[in-house]
Amino acid sequence: MGKNILKLISLALAVMLTLTGCSVSGGDAKESSSGSQEKTVIEYWHINSESVGGAAVEQLIADFNASNDHIEVVGRYNPEEYKGLMQNLQAEQAAGNSPAIVQVGWTYLNYFSNNFEYTSPQEIINKYSPEDKDFLNENFLPNIMELAVNSNGEQVGIPYSLSTPVLFYNADLLKEAGLPEKGPETWEEVIQFARQIKDKTGKYGFYTREGPDSWTQQALIESNGGKMITIENGNTRASFASEAGIEAFQVYADMVLKDKSAIHASWDEGFQAFLNGQVAMLHTTIAFMANIEKTAQFDVRAVSSPVWEGKERVVPAGGCFLAITAKDADAQKAAWEFEKYLYSVESMAAWTKGTGYVPPRKDVIEAENGLKTYVKEHDMFNAAASQMDGVASWASFPGDSGLQAEQMLIDVRDQILSGSVGVREGLSQTQNNINALMEK
Repeated sequence: MGKNILKLISLALAVMLTLTGCSVSGGDAKESSSGSQEKTVIEYWHINSESVGGAAVEQLIADFNASNDHIEVVGRYNPEEYKGLMQNLQAEQAAGNSPAIVQVGWTYLNYFSNNFEYTSPQEIINKYSPEDKDFLNENFLPNIMELAVNSNGEQVGIPYSLSTPVLFYNADLLKEAGLPEKGPETWEEVIQFARQIKDKTGKYGFYTREGPDSWTQQALIESNGGKMITIENGNTRASFASEAGIEAFQVYADMVLKDKSAIHASWDEGFQAFLNGQVAMLHTTIAFMANIEKTAQFDVRAVSSPVWEGKERVVPAGGCFLAITAKDADAQKAAWEFEKYLYSVESMAAWTKGTGYVPPRKDVIEAENGLKTYVKEHDMFNAAASQMDGVASWASFPGDSGLQAEQMLIDVRDQILSGSVGVREGLSQTQNNINALMEK
């Protein structure tokens, strides 16, 4: 009887192995008992929630998985955006695990490259796909590729999501307040529009994205001539508490605390207030365009990120690059095959249509199988595409201090906008604290 039970157990295990079509550990391809090759399973980590490209990610993964018989991509959504992904990656690395591909927000470029194992894209190509040796040079402009080069001059990954902040607005509310429906062009006009909207309608005039980063605040400060980071004698220094930086942030704080024409709220609350018609102007990433177009029940439009009168527009590059963190050969091969699919003209076009991100590949907008027709039909997209000449790198603090420095900026923003600390005091003290942190 004991022998029969052992036979049954062996049979059950054989059936399970037969039914299991792929391996799910760290991207390793394994062989079944018959000697046939199973699928290589890799994880793709992203930050795309339902409101910012989640459906597009799922569709791209599904289409890729259906297009081949040897690779299966599993998507993993990470809450708290790029900061949350970095924290989760830290935990996985400590446990001896890692995904194959990760989205890395621009502000974490140096932090990621200093703290995690990765392989540069050209090295992967040269090793496993020599026929693609010119893929990067042929399809991406040098200045775009440089966005994913760290402070040591290393190409960490490939730009994937390119966004800039734009100003979405409710043209119906502007009209109700007696304002021109074409929207404001300068920050001075934003201030005036916001006051008039508050006076005439009782609703808030303005909200700028208060997410788990300081991205839109960088646009505000650097368009006024300030700099989040400067290089002094080869050393990186926080420099946002300059007179230009303080002046710009003071205007924003006054809108919230004195005029009551701007709202201080979490991102979810502020975004929903705009969609509900309680806020007239929303300063945030173009990546929310598709969701806003689908959801807004009013005449929604967009203009480029405002400038300060007499000054040049500066907009930090939002979005992310893709980095390959796979460790074994099969997973690295699969990672490049999936990345190559994501960077095809058709996939890039689908990604833009599902989000609003400006494609980093240089031929997508003009291609017939890309975005040529789409651009003509979506005026809001042009608000971002037309300001790419003003794109600057998202401020990235080097070394192990990246996450902590970014959290300090988030904390002081919230302290200033809640009225618990003044602009000059808050920014100056935080700048000093970040510089002291980087000196350790």
